[in-house]
Amino acid sequence: MFSQNGLSLDQAPPISVVFRFFFSGALFGILAGILILFFQTAIFDAQSSEAVTLTHTLTLGVMLSFMFAALFQMLPVIAGVTLTSPVRKANFLQYPFVLGVITLLLAFNLSVPWLFGTASLLLGGSIFYICIIMIINLIKLPNHSSSSKGMLTALLSLGIVILLALYMTGTLGGVLEGNHYTQVKTAHYSFGLFGWISLLIISISFQVIEMFYVTPPYPKLVSKYLPLILLGLLIITTVLGLFDPAVWTISNTLFALLLTGYALLTLKRLTQRKRPLTDATVWFWRMGLGSLILSMLTMSITIFTELTILKSLSYIFFASFALSIVFAMFYKIVPFLTWFHLNSQGYFTAPMMHEVIHPKTAMKHLYIHLATIVMFVLSLFISPLIFAAGALDILSFGWMTYQIIHAHKLYKHTQETGEKFEMNMNVK
Repeated sequence: MFSQNGLSLDQAPPISVVFRFFFSGALFGILAGILILFFQTAIFDAQSSEAVTLTHTLTLGVMLSFMFAALFQMLPVIAGVTLTSPVRKANFLQYPFVLGVITLLLAFNLSVPWLFGTASLLLGGSIFYICIIMIINLIKLPNHSSSSKGMLTALLSLGIVILLALYMTGTLGGVLEGNHYTQVKTAHYSFGLFGWISLLIISISFQVIEMFYVTPPYPKLVSKYLPLILLGLLIITTVLGLFDPAVWTISNTLFALLLTGYALLTLKRLTQRKRPLTDATVWFWRMGLGSLILSMLTMSITIFTELTILKSLSYIFFASFALSIVFAMFYKIVPFLTWFHLNSQGYFTAPMMHEVIHPKTAMKHLYIHLATIVMFVLSLFISPLIFAAGALDILSFGWMTYQIIHAHKLYKHTQETGEKFEMNMNVK
């Protein structure tokens, strides 16, 4: 058993649960790169089917898979939530979820009504299933931390994202008239980015920044109220936006200020580390937070100008923010879980964390990821560079796929050939 800084690993799920969500997310990332090579610069037209397809490949296939992996691991460890039968719950979630994402991507490109209905059932059913279970378990907690409260707001946001999505797929599938389609689409986008993705990252950071990097804790005012303010602002704006869409202009400005403030505060915390060594994960965090600031800045400028290139930049930088943080967590979680599970099973030959994924390996991925984002930005001005961006995206997620396979093989090899501690006690 490992326990420190309020963490408990007693109820940690089997390593396969976390690894397979990471694996499916990495495969969807490779698919995203392939789609970029086919769609090329059409992805920068936010209204095109190409852009919608790529967006959902990244947000659903990649980000949601990675975040489910994090939640299955972090809820028991950080929040103290006991998820009974985690393997069964993961099965009920992952199989229909993956099939649902593929069906939705086909629906966007084939415009077949029944595909939207099928995708709605698969995605709505699987995501609502796990959301309800996790929310109920969080509500039952006798003592909440800032991270557990934040995770609750993130899961509530995800539930709202899915409800709004069902309205949209119902409209596209011809089941609903869709009188409020435009307003719902704006709310869906905002709850997905500012609610689900941002809130989950913020909530987890309250615990892991201090724990992993030995920094001063976040101010209580921030950790206690920021998630609630973001969720409340989203709900109020969504309701008012049904009557006056212009209200989103004011809210987006507030979101930009709040998220920029959070990013600057977290960057400051990273400069206050008590451990002076800087590894790739620190730079992934810095890159992600810097990208968030740039995303909010370009989004704010679009309030005053109609330059489409600024909107594209805002999307690229936000994707960089989300993926950078995911990669940072990945390179902390996978090596630790491999060591922890083998060590807890009694293998004294369990590989050390740096033997699972070497720090230099993570640093190489950082360079690949940085080059990918740079190529995406440059391709807005030099179109042929989109091919380099797509190829680098495939390399980035292919790199991650290999690390998962390597860690899994190392785990299995240690189980098959490793030596265990033996406790021999002679009682007289």
